[in-house]
Formats: sequence, C-alpha cells, structure tokens
Amino acid sequence: MTAPARAPMSGKAIAHSQFDRAANLINLESYLRRILLAPFREVQVEVPVRMDDGHIEVFTGYRIQHNGARGPCKGGIRYHPEADHDEVLGLATIMTWKTALMDIPFGGAKGGVQVDPKLLSQLELERLTRRFTQRIAIVLGPYRDIPAPDVNTNAQVMAWILDEYSNRQGYTPAVVTGKPLSLGGSLGREEATGRGVMYVMAEYARDFGIPLKGSRVVIQGFGNVGGHLARLLDTEAGAKVIAVSDVNGGIVNESGLDIPGLLAHAAQKQPVSEWKDGRAITNDELWEIPCDWLVPCALGGVITRERNARSIDCKVVVEGANEPTTPTADSILEERGIPVIPDFLANAGGVTVSYYEWAQNLQQYRWTHEQVNKELKATITKAYTTVRDLAKQKAATFRTAAYAIALQRVAEAERLRGN
Repeated sequence: MTAPARAPMSGKAIAHSQFDRAANLINLESYLRRILLAPFREVQVEVPVRMDDGHIEVFTGYRIQHNGARGPCKGGIRYHPEADHDEVLGLATIMTWKTALMDIPFGGAKGGVQVDPKLLSQLELERLTRRFTQRIAIVLGPYRDIPAPDVNTNAQVMAWILDEYSNRQGYTPAVVTGKPLSLGGSLGREEATGRGVMYVMAEYARDFGIPLKGSRVVIQGFGNVGGHLARLLDTEAGAKVIAVSDVNGGIVNESGLDIPGLLAHAAQKQPVSEWKDGRAITNDELWEIPCDWLVPCALGGVITRERNARSIDCKVVVEGANEPTTPTADSILEERGIPVIPDFLANAGGVTVSYYEWAQNLQQYRWTHEQVNKELKATITKAYTTVRDLAKQKAATFRTAAYAIALQRVAEAERLRGN
C-alpha cells in the first residue's frame, strides 16, 4: 500500500519554519517572536464583477499587512487561482524581511485575488481591478500601504489602481509602484528584479569562484523576472543561458540559447518549447540539466523533497521567485553541498526600485536610468555583503543569515516604538 502524497507546504508554513531557525540564532525574545510572526492587519473582500455576457462573478481577494514598524507596508498584488489566505500571508511576511534586509523604509504586505486572469477579457480584468481597489482602498495610501505588480499583474493593472484610488483621494502617484512611465513610473523598474538577481550572482561568483562569464545557467520561468534575467546575463554578464521554461514546458541548447530571438518568440505568446533553436523538454526534465546556476523565477514551492531536491544538478540555486524551495528541500540541498541564495536577497531588486519610484513620486522628480541602476547595485551589494559576512561568522546558510539580519532590524524597530 503506497503512502498518501504529502500536501505541499503553504507559504505561511514555509515562512514560519524558516523564521524559527533565524530567531534561535539571534536569541529573539518570545514576545517579539509572537509580534513578528503575526500579521498586523488582514483584509478579506468579496469582489463582484460584471462579466462581458452580463452575469456576475464573485472573486475572493486579500490584502494582508504583516508589519509596519519600519515604514508603510509594501508588497505586490497577484492574480492567481491559488492566491489564498495562507499564500498571501506567507508572501506578506517575506516582504517584511525583504525590505528590512535591503534596509529600505518599508514594512511588508501582499495582496491577491483568487482568479485565473487568462480567462478574463481586458475589460473584465479592469472591472475586477477597480472593484478590488475600491474594497481595499481603506487600507491603502502612500504613507500606509503601497501595492506593486506581482504574478499576473503589470503596469497597466497598477495604472487602474492608481486611477481608482486617485478618483477618491486626488492624484496620488505614490500610492502604487510599477506604474507606466507616463503616470510616474520609474525608469528601470520593469527589469529591476532580474537585474538585482544578476547583481547578486555576480557578487557570489566573485566570492566563491564560480565565474559568471561563460557559465551555464538554467532558468525556470520566462516571464518578467526570468526573461529580463536571461537578457541581462546574455548581454551584460556574458553567461550562457542553456535552458529556460514556461508553464507549457522548456527548451535546451547546450551551446547556449539565442536569447533575443527567444524573447521575440515569447513576446508573440508562443511557448518556449516551440522555439526552433533547441530541444524541447518537460518542466520536470529542466531540473536535472547539469549547470552552474539554477534560477527558479516562477511560482513558489517548485523545489521539493518529493519532486527534485535530490536530482538537481547545479553548483548553486538562486531564488528569483518567492519561496520556490520548501524547508525540507532546503535541508536536502544543504546536505548535498548545494548552496541556496535566498529569495528575499536575490529577488529584492523589484522592491528596491519600487522604493526609488515612491521617493521620486513624493519628490516629483525623475531619476535617470543610470542613477536607478547605480543605486540598485549599491543597495543590493551592501545587503549581500552583510549576509555573506554573518553566514561566515555564524557558520550558517545564507538563508538563515539573511533572516537573522532582517529579524534583528524589525525587532529593533518594534522595541524602539514601544508597546
């Protein structure tokens, strides 16, 4: 009789598991553990939307503010069928640690609507966004909570949120980030997460003797993060991207993929597995391709004990997605000697440039693209160096060291603000 399959860990369970190791490392007081694990505010709303054929569909949405001790809450909004309470809470928690690790003046939040946006027309998507904004507007504001794009949302969705909020409060560009440039968005914001991943890879490559130039890279996910990362690694770092995947499957070319051609192919809504210049592979096969760098850039929970943790064949895992590695898989990779650069260090470029966008909106002054990239490199490199040094000092993993630094900063803010 076969054992029943284990249910995948929720984002909330993953965040709690990783929290405990870091809290023990810094001897965090019990009352602060309770404060830092519990969300500050949770909002659940029902979102009725009139569909194009006239009938009404009702979707469930969430906005969860995990912690605001270090500044207004910050975090994306995702549209996905699995965007339930626990996933949104786990991601809001990660945002608290991410902003603290980058040492930018925000707390953590996340939002989501349980919907498959691929099944909606553009007008239905706009109606959904506007109604969801109306329902959560009471907790939003440039000094309260600032959304941004996430899975299946983009600059256009942020423009609708901005417009809906501004209709009631007056023009308020700083209420969302990741907006179109013509509505106060920042240069460099769209590529920021992928660029941040590349900067962290470059620092790690120099410190641990895995040269980035000419190295073999496998990227899971070819959306905003994976696509920009592939382009930047190809054009700026001289790395060789040998395999990528999307939801339908993947493509591999041991000599290196033609990334500009593949990006143009994907822009036509074509599956990457149908690209002419490579061999089609399944999403499961992607994990076993020998490489130097393996970069998951899609959804969470994709590296697991049951699925692939023992068969991954790389020198280092770099988490471009949020929570792609479950704690049990993390332990297996550690046993196998495969280091993991954690999500809230590797993919923090997006929220960092969102901070710059917010600051530009408040100042009503636009930075140059070069200035944005220079500041991003300085911020993320400083965070990386702090994590590297603590990991070495405490003989800890990068993930535990990153958590410890973030927890310490948020705990200090809570202590100073008092109870």
